[in-house]
Amino acid sequence: MIQTVVKRDGRIVGFNEQKIAAAVRKAMMHTEQGEDMELVNQITDRIAVRGKSQMTVEAIQDAVEMELMKSSRKDVAQKYIAYRNQRSIARKAKTRDLFLEIINIKSNDVTRENANMNADTPAGMMMKFASETTKPFVDDYLLSDEVREAVKNNYLHIHDKDYYPTKSLTCVQHPLDNVLTNGFSAGHGESRPAKRIETASILACISLETAQNEMHGGQAIPAFDFYLAPYVRATYIEEIKVLEELYVSDFSALYQRPIDDYITRPLEWLGGDERLVQHAVNKTVARVHQAMEAFIHNMNTIHSRGGNQVVFSSINYGTDTSAEGRCIIREILRSTYEGVGNGETAIFPIQIWKKKRGVSYLPEDRNYDLYQYACKVTARRFFPNFINLDAPFNRNELWKADDPKRYLWETATMGCRTRVFENRFGPKTSIGRGNISFSTVNIVRLAIECMDIPGREERIAAFFARLDNMLEVTARQLHERFDFQRTAFAKQFPLVMSSLWLGCEKLSGADTIAPVINQGTLGIGFIGLAECLVALTGKHHGEDAASQELGLKIVAYMRDRANEFSERYQHNYSVLATPAEGLSGRFTRGDRKKFGILPGITDRDYYTNSNHVPVYYKCSARHKAEIEAPYHDLTRGGHIFYVEIDGDATHNPEAIMRVVDMMDKYDIGYGSVNHNRNRCMACGYEDAEADLKACPRCGSTHIDRLQRITGYLVGTTDRWNQAKLAELNDRVVHENG
Repeated sequence: MIQTVVKRDGRIVGFNEQKIAAAVRKAMMHTEQGEDMELVNQITDRIAVRGKSQMTVEAIQDAVEMELMKSSRKDVAQKYIAYRNQRSIARKAKTRDLFLEIINIKSNDVTRENANMNADTPAGMMMKFASETTKPFVDDYLLSDEVREAVKNNYLHIHDKDYYPTKSLTCVQHPLDNVLTNGFSAGHGESRPAKRIETASILACISLETAQNEMHGGQAIPAFDFYLAPYVRATYIEEIKVLEELYVSDFSALYQRPIDDYITRPLEWLGGDERLVQHAVNKTVARVHQAMEAFIHNMNTIHSRGGNQVVFSSINYGTDTSAEGRCIIREILRSTYEGVGNGETAIFPIQIWKKKRGVSYLPEDRNYDLYQYACKVTARRFFPNFINLDAPFNRNELWKADDPKRYLWETATMGCRTRVFENRFGPKTSIGRGNISFSTVNIVRLAIECMDIPGREERIAAFFARLDNMLEVTARQLHERFDFQRTAFAKQFPLVMSSLWLGCEKLSGADTIAPVINQGTLGIGFIGLAECLVALTGKHHGEDAASQELGLKIVAYMRDRANEFSERYQHNYSVLATPAEGLSGRFTRGDRKKFGILPGITDRDYYTNSNHVPVYYKCSARHKAEIEAPYHDLTRGGHIFYVEIDGDATHNPEAIMRVVDMMDKYDIGYGSVNHNRNRCMACGYEDAEADLKACPRCGSTHIDRLQRITGYLVGTTDRWNQAKLAELNDRVVHENG
């Protein structure tokens, strides 16, 4: 006798014989003879009694077909079979329609989910086919019932859900010195250690690219200047050795000669050792520049993840004050300023300047000249962004100015804003660590559900109760995914788990990654604080002090709960100011469908990213900084501060410096500047006109409009989804002062 039924999604439910009766009766109603309840009951009873204790839905339906075919009602059997076929086609129709949109390169939110991915290429199409068919598998087989319901009902978003079955981690800050000193094996051949700057540059590229194929997030180098600096001196020594061959002399005394800075200078009027050293310096600088140029070029042309997108890469630099480190910094900035190819702005790597008092921030600091240059480069090329190492939460008590390895204790960031620093299970560092996975809570929906509750205090109390419940669900979901990820074997990640992840040297290929995975973080993200506050109070935090107070209370509560989850589950939970791209519109569409258009909440095509002041709200840059700064200490899983400036920034690097000054004053952790930049793809003409239609020099309408989407650059808005395009059109300039 049938007791339980295995549904198509794998769930096991109790047997309900009325479902068989209803299906047979429905088939009868579509025949000329009509209904025969005696036969209905006879077939239902026979199947229920003769069936196995547990049967699949398909097996039960096969049994119904057999019983109908044996009966006198062959007409009912035909209708039932036709109905089954129609249902089967209907179940496949959604997938078919989705695949046709990918095949026909339709521009929609599925194919434009990630602006860094070209879903129109064959490799890009294959990635989308795989992605869209994997997500239902995750829903059906890997998520708990409560998590599945939270996702289905628009309360929760699991990032990179298509990568869930792979057990891959999100991202990592590369300890590049391991790779450069020891070389590495990524499964197919080995790379030898680097001996000169060109090789070091190539290995840095290969490390980023290889790890990108092993992970589902971005890749970063936390101390680009420190890691590559030794190869500047090695290259200089090579040039001295060339002179030894030329002059048939021993110049070994010049190998370690002190060099204050690697600056190209003319050789006229120089003689003896001074001439030899300067010649070697000139050659070295040229080679370093070419190596940095090649690094940037490769990061914008080497494809990963099946060939559909360039490596989502970041580099941090700015605090190496050695002559060699300064050479790396200067030449990466020079190469960035000059552009790639015919002068285009490089999209990757995302470059991040480490601002530190006593190192690079004040005129008396050793690297102040390079900081000024970095601001000039940003004014033209959008990068570098700026991380404030002097913010209280970015400091490490182990950092010492005279420590040659002080970079170990400097926080670094990557991608849109991901930050990893604090650590319950090892050293407080960014190096060799990254995010394991993260999920985002739709706090707007939670607030909308409380709007009809009379009384401000009662409404807010009800919101916090809903928020608390959803944070519990999110923490469990991340813990469950962690338990799934930790069962992966080290050999599944040949580079990451042999050379990059903190503690990986303890593992053999046959070991699981369980002993080391906890060095990373689990991120609890949120989106739409502004819309959430409008739902609860009528105003967002940028326009009302009481709303700002509530906003800080909400995010502080999330931070406190994350700390509690860290103790309960023994993980590094952190709160993330989510960099919503495709998600910004998905949450909004779902909430608008259920609740309609609510002014200031669902009346736009997107929710505001994390804790930002809405992009359409007109205010000064200083006011925006005052509002957003306190959230950075609360969102240690990642955050960013943006300022939109007007005019041609290339002639105003001081505007960039003023933004960094604000970051310093208000203890902002990480920030960047947005501005207009157009480039004619036909002749290379550039300007900052707000809406350039045709090139004033050659008349071409092929204009590249450089824009920042969620933290990274996109050379064309053609790959942006509708929600982010709507947000882009709403952006206003932030006034000075």
